[in-house]
Amino acid sequence: MSNTQTTPEVTWAQRSSSSDPEKNYIYLTIAAPDVKKVDVDLKATSLTFTGHSDTKKTTYHVELEFYAEIDVENSKTHHTSRDVFFVLRKKELKEEYWPRLLKDSKKMHFLKTDFDKWVDEDEQEGAPDDAMAGMGGMGGGMPGMEGMGGMGGMGGDGGFGGIDFSKLGGGAGGMPDMGEGADDDDDDDDDMPALEEDDADKAGDSKGKAAEKADDAPAAKSKIEEVS
Repeated sequence: MSNTQTTPEVTWAQRSSSSDPEKNYIYLTIAAPDVKKVDVDLKATSLTFTGHSDTKKTTYHVELEFYAEIDVENSKTHHTSRDVFFVLRKKELKEEYWPRLLKDSKKMHFLKTDFDKWVDEDEQEGAPDDAMAGMGGMGGGMPGMEGMGGMGGMGGDGGFGGIDFSKLGGGAGGMPDMGEGADDDDDDDDDMPALEEDDADKAGDSKGKAAEKADDAPAAKSKIEEVS
């Protein structure tokens, strides 16, 4: 089977800040599974990605022209067996979000919002940055991108962007109540034999009355015989 070229799925999210460069960036993920070697050309206004997969028998290729400039020197990348992840620092410090990722406003079929990492613009301050929390090596050492080793956790999170699921456990915390409810049901079941005993008592009374009628039957027959 001949090799083909495939446009990979690209997902993105962002944060913004007018004063802190560390909080002014783009999350970008290119889904390219089983690619052993990638060729990335990252520039201030664009990114070109190419990677070949022997198992998939395809070459992934995509070219992105950004809405605005990024700071290449302070941007980072990390390659896993499933995808290539980028944290691209926006060059301009600005409180407002980019209205879109690409310069061209035309809708691209391969480009999607990464809702696992997305936070609304007006909710940035109050929301914990779970995605960044899962990227331990994000501190420094950008030259050559050597500092990305600490981001290994991003590759093993099942695609959920470093979300701390323990923070989502509020509802699950109520689960023990369900167990207690089950005990209540057991208590109700324990009461059931009493109902069976009542039925047995009623059955016994019926048998007793039937026996009494049976005992009365010979006497009645004797009285009939005497009259005749």
